[in-house]
Amino acid sequence: MDLPCPEWVKHVEQKWTQQGPAKRESFSLLADIDEIYRYVQPRVKQDDLEVLFRISEKYAVNKCSESAARFREQGNHRFKLKDFKSAALYYSKGVSCAAHDTELLSICYANRSAALLHLGLYKECLEDIQRALDEGYPSHLQGKLTNRQTQCVNEIKKQEESKASYLKQQTPQNEEKNNDNTQLSAAVSVHFTPEKGRHLLVEENKAAGEVVVEDEAFSFVLIPSDEWHMKSSILGTEHTYCHHCLLQTLSSVPCPDCSYARYCGPACRTESWRQYHRWECPSGAQLLTLGVLAHLALRVALKAGLKDVQRARESHDNGEASNGQYGSCGEHCLVKASQSEQTEAASPVSRCSECADHSRNCHSTSYLGIYSLLPHVLHHAPSLRFLLAFTMATLCQRMTDMGPLPETRWCNEQEGGDGHWDLSMLGATALRHMMQLRCNAQAVTAIRIKEDSSLAVQSSRELRIATAVFPLLSLLNHSCCPNTSVSFSVGGSSAQPGTPGASRVAVTVRTCRDVRAGQELLHCYGPHRSRMEVRRRQRLLLEQYFFHCSCEACELEVADGTGASPSTFSDLKCESCGGVLQMGTDTDVHVCSQSSCCYQITSTDIQRKLHALQCLLDQAVDHLEKQRTDVALRVLQEAGGQADHFLMNTHALQGELADATARAFASMGDWRRAARHLDRGLAAVRSQYGEDSVELGRQLFKLTQLHFNGGDVPSALSVIPLARRLLSLHCDPRCEELQELKDMETYLRGTG
Repeated sequence: MDLPCPEWVKHVEQKWTQQGPAKRESFSLLADIDEIYRYVQPRVKQDDLEVLFRISEKYAVNKCSESAARFREQGNHRFKLKDFKSAALYYSKGVSCAAHDTELLSICYANRSAALLHLGLYKECLEDIQRALDEGYPSHLQGKLTNRQTQCVNEIKKQEESKASYLKQQTPQNEEKNNDNTQLSAAVSVHFTPEKGRHLLVEENKAAGEVVVEDEAFSFVLIPSDEWHMKSSILGTEHTYCHHCLLQTLSSVPCPDCSYARYCGPACRTESWRQYHRWECPSGAQLLTLGVLAHLALRVALKAGLKDVQRARESHDNGEASNGQYGSCGEHCLVKASQSEQTEAASPVSRCSECADHSRNCHSTSYLGIYSLLPHVLHHAPSLRFLLAFTMATLCQRMTDMGPLPETRWCNEQEGGDGHWDLSMLGATALRHMMQLRCNAQAVTAIRIKEDSSLAVQSSRELRIATAVFPLLSLLNHSCCPNTSVSFSVGGSSAQPGTPGASRVAVTVRTCRDVRAGQELLHCYGPHRSRMEVRRRQRLLLEQYFFHCSCEACELEVADGTGASPSTFSDLKCESCGGVLQMGTDTDVHVCSQSSCCYQITSTDIQRKLHALQCLLDQAVDHLEKQRTDVALRVLQEAGGQADHFLMNTHALQGELADATARAFASMGDWRRAARHLDRGLAAVRSQYGEDSVELGRQLFKLTQLHFNGGDVPSALSVIPLARRLLSLHCDPRCEELQELKDMETYLRGTG
């Protein structure tokens, strides 16, 4: 959840109501964030803290031997079923819940080492064996670990010998450059206008697929699953991703003091503790209760540290930096401001108009670049302002239990200093970030492959794993039909190469179609024309980002008078002659486009037919999930017959029916019939998402798998180039799908 949990929101709403009309009106007039925080801070009472603690009980993050023992038993059960990955995850949960220096912790590590051995993770297995011994694994059982250790060492030697032999046969190639710095590509520059704020333009033509922006997150917070506190869940991101660098791991090491935070290794654990977790850990349950935005806002301030926060606040108050460290770009220079808010920061606008270099402070280590993002104070409803301020004030009041917070700037510790945070300043600064993040936070996504051994064709879905703030990515304006796509990479070194445990979450922005010189680079904030009709997109963008979208896609859809997204009307077929249906003079009636045909149908009847078809599709999918393939195919055949009467092949439902039918035949091993149905559904994917979409790329990837499994070498080789081109426009070059395409092509050309 981004905002606090519903129970806390309800509690604060009651506090807001209790203020009375006069006080609510007075609060509504406050536009200065420090004044807002000072108004709310004294209204946080001990009763409010007690309410917060009561709500946060369900998010308990304390060590618990009972939970650790239960997770170990669940891991043993999965191990017996030879589901070694699930077993490792359950053992990891046991590791996180078990207290340090206990026999239970050592046993969880030892059991996990056995699962890792079966998964071929020999280095990780050896590490867990050593951890089990360090935690006091029973001496009478250590013989098992010794044998496992020997087996791992032998397997690692075999791997190293095989790798050495392979490398001797390879032609030396240049390693791909690993750029750790935030940067714009050549011929991309930062421009400023009062209407758009700072934005990015290309100075020369850019072909589809070119990298135009590389950026690193200033800070990020992993998104917990909604049911993470339910003791049976193993699917949440918090169980499989390092909380400091977001690397996936099956052998996490836990925070020694809480059961929530876990890391890919000791280096990340140590660095996390030094940067922020030592202050977050005692309030872990409260942070989970108060939501990702509050957590990230606090972490941004803690990571920046006292000195940089003071400098940023002084720079903002003075309108420009007192020295050359920060530059002079003000709030509007970093964000997409609507004209209605020009009065909120008129002087920064005028300064930014005169600024010679608008790219200042747009690198990942620049805190001023984050601090200067527009908080849109007056655009937030007064009740929401009160909720955000009360939430942050309560959190800071909770932190007073830990004593004074020293300066924590992790990359400037050589400067020395023993200053302490003023919690009022920390709270007001974090409140500012909380308001900024509602418009500038970016979801960090990864592609999760659905792991089902019964499926030869694996499906995938996009998964939100973290919320981050990127200085340079924040400069991209929105379009409902953008000309860029983003992909993320995690782990590795940060701007300080070689620093142990340094977290690096990077984003790469590529053009997803050709962009002409002088055009603006545009990014989709979420509402996309292929997934949502124009009125709803504009409403959502106005509610969250405070601007009325007038991008090219919106203007075209509004101009055509329908206000509808593609595939709504032009994909309907006349049941009399097969022609295309179009809207009649009566907006509730659709008529055949053929002048010689008198067929017409009401919108109500169309919706009824579509609903009936959707119900059949849902039934078929349910049968497939329960492995009743024969029944599913009968239902799909009935649905397909109905669909062909009134839907063109380009309609989205035709694509979903074709996909489900292909899945059914694939589960039976009838690869060629599966491929024919999936190929038939490509027309709907092209119509709905576009020729250059990632959705089409993933559909072509699945088609390649079907051709490959069916032994149709020519067809597979003909599809691979297009699938690779589309996925390369949108995905990281190291993604699983592109790697599998490469492996399939190598194998097919070798057998040909």
